[in-house]
Amino acid sequence: MSHYGNQGIESIAKVSFMKSIGALIVMTTLAGVPARAQPMPYTTATTTYGTAQIDGIKLFYREAGPKGAPTIVLLHGYLSSSRMWDSLIPLLADRYHLIAPDYPGFGQSEAPTPERYDYTFDHLAETMGSMLQKLGVQRYTLFMQDYGGPIGIRMAMAAPERVQAFIVQNANAYDEGLGAKWANIAKYWSDPASHPEQVDNFMGYEGTKQRHLGTSPHPERYNPDGWDDEFARLSRPGQREIQSKLLYDYRTNVESYPMWQAWLRYHKPRTLVMWGRYDPSFIVPGAEGYKRDLPDAEMHILDAGHFALDEKTEEIAGLVRGFMARAVPQADVSGDAIGSK
Repeated sequence: MSHYGNQGIESIAKVSFMKSIGALIVMTTLAGVPARAQPMPYTTATTTYGTAQIDGIKLFYREAGPKGAPTIVLLHGYLSSSRMWDSLIPLLADRYHLIAPDYPGFGQSEAPTPERYDYTFDHLAETMGSMLQKLGVQRYTLFMQDYGGPIGIRMAMAAPERVQAFIVQNANAYDEGLGAKWANIAKYWSDPASHPEQVDNFMGYEGTKQRHLGTSPHPERYNPDGWDDEFARLSRPGQREIQSKLLYDYRTNVESYPMWQAWLRYHKPRTLVMWGRYDPSFIVPGAEGYKRDLPDAEMHILDAGHFALDEKTEEIAGLVRGFMARAVPQADVSGDAIGSK
């Protein structure tokens, strides 16, 4: 009998077995067969809901994650609210500080009349900047979706020293990114009184539904509560006046595209672009435009729609975590903002 004894032989066998398994994992990975991925961290333990008074208006926001970590400001689209980020926040909150506000007139925020609040993208950007200052957020990455794009880029242009990186998801800044429907909306910009049907289409139930579904071949992946809830909010008293003001002011975004593009070329912000290919409103050439002005931008065209989180929550979370780890390391809470170049 070997001097190792039975227990020694069993231990050697176990070690040999584990080495074999380890070698198999390495070989299959090298051969292009990935090992099983680790589960993505998920936590709701730090999520809170609060309000802030800005210029006499009560604004709602979601907040999560450690306050000492790099901050990501989540800027929602039309006609959504900070609720659109509900599925994403727990997948980032272990590592990042997250702030997701509702703009005036949206979600849980107060909706003052247009006589009391000037509904323009300039004003929304100014209000969001004031809100972050009141919350004590000094440096941040802007995650911009749809309306969040023109709001976020205005915020960055006003205070580039505060912005550390951009994350863009179907937030357009290029003429070639405008889908076919914008030709009709341009008629409204030229003569609002003669084209009320554009506001009807923009705020109607079918339009609200199609903003989610787009041309996706997987409509079964979409929760109808999304557009039902949004349409219910659109149907509240005063919303037509608010949203028609913003739809009319959207023309200033298109007019500003050349200025925004020049700003991007000059400042070269670290940027992640994720674009749902099934969005008929903001089409894929809009994503490709960013690459022209920001050659180092990370680009991902997703099998998703306008609200890409409807289909690709985990994929988006993984891309954001990877990008943030490279662009804004954990230790880089106070340094290297766009304006520091």
